[in-house]
Amino acid sequence: MRTIYFDNNATTAVDPQVLEAMLPFFQGLYGNPSSIHHKGGEVGAALRLARQQLADLLGCVPAEIIYTSCGTESDNTAMWSALRTQPDKRHLITSRVEHSAIINNAAFLKRLGYRVTEVGVDREGLLDLDQLRQALSPDTALVSLLWANNETGVLFPVEEVAQLCSEKGVVFHTDAVQAVGKIPINLKNAKIDLLSLAGHKLRAPKGIGALYIRKGLKFSPFMIGGHQEGGRRGGTENVPYIIGLGVAAKLAVERLPEENTRVKAMRDRLEAGLLKIPFTRVNGHREYRLPNTTNISFEYIEGESILFHLSHAGICASSGSACTSGSLEPSHVLRAMGVPFTAAHGSIRLSLGTTNTDDEVDEALRIFPEVVSKLRELSPFWKDDGPVQDSDMLTCEDNNCQVCN
Repeated sequence: MRTIYFDNNATTAVDPQVLEAMLPFFQGLYGNPSSIHHKGGEVGAALRLARQQLADLLGCVPAEIIYTSCGTESDNTAMWSALRTQPDKRHLITSRVEHSAIINNAAFLKRLGYRVTEVGVDREGLLDLDQLRQALSPDTALVSLLWANNETGVLFPVEEVAQLCSEKGVVFHTDAVQAVGKIPINLKNAKIDLLSLAGHKLRAPKGIGALYIRKGLKFSPFMIGGHQEGGRRGGTENVPYIIGLGVAAKLAVERLPEENTRVKAMRDRLEAGLLKIPFTRVNGHREYRLPNTTNISFEYIEGESILFHLSHAGICASSGSACTSGSLEPSHVLRAMGVPFTAAHGSIRLSLGTTNTDDEVDEALRIFPEVVSKLRELSPFWKDDGPVQDSDMLTCEDNNCQVCN
């Protein structure tokens, strides 16, 4: 069965050029880069090149980068460093639509006695900047925001927020896991203090990430050990994966124009075709978002059922609905945006990449109407080619749901 992969925000396939560059470092080039002999020296030189390649993608200097295992480790490192270097400050600001790496950390910090402000978003997923400005105080240790939302692709004005934080003397961190490699980034021209990324989102392997740390920023290591990464992250370097991330970064620089033209055009054509299906809507701002992402709702059916039938037809996608077994609670992102229950529960995310083709979009536009029509025939919310009118059937089981109540 032909596979159409529209789930590039979840992970990407390792690029053949990335794999080819990595392989020698599993065998012949196996030296420890910290060793002073020639086997270590040749590996050390390769690491310096890889760090420069990543710096070129981010628009920073190589010394401002440390390698981690993933985006989550980078987020944790950034957050805990900001708090440890400012022990007298007990306030953290984030948003209501963040990744779990931040949300769960913020919840843990609340239990430790920290004060956490979660800034809201509007119905298009755009950040409430006025609320953020009002929340800033002399006690604020850190502001942490996604650059691009992983579910909707909506972009936050992180450079503007970073400038505001700089003026107030507040450390600013952005989780840019979804943004890196999809939109231009130049950290030399921004006041961003800390930035997280993950290699597997830009065709490097899983298990490698990085953290940008602005030069001069006070920093406390999360991983304490040897002198690696300038003493900022202990542990022998994951050499093959760092090399792979470097090559992936180089390729991402070359492919940025394609991401923002051909990939965007495919996304837009796919989205326009799907919107022809009755009772379908896009979640999130149509302009201020990643060029590859659409979060789209097919009302009155379940997202998980859509994904199951799509997978059976060879299409890989993700659900925008974080439903758990026995619960009809939709994703926290869509709830924060005020998306109606009947739409939030039937939402899916389609995220394209440079490996996708126009033929795949054509095939998807043939399959989707069939899947949606079949599921609506089975839906208790659908009757006689239209939605039921019983409002009691169109609410979720969460008594505290901000959408339904």
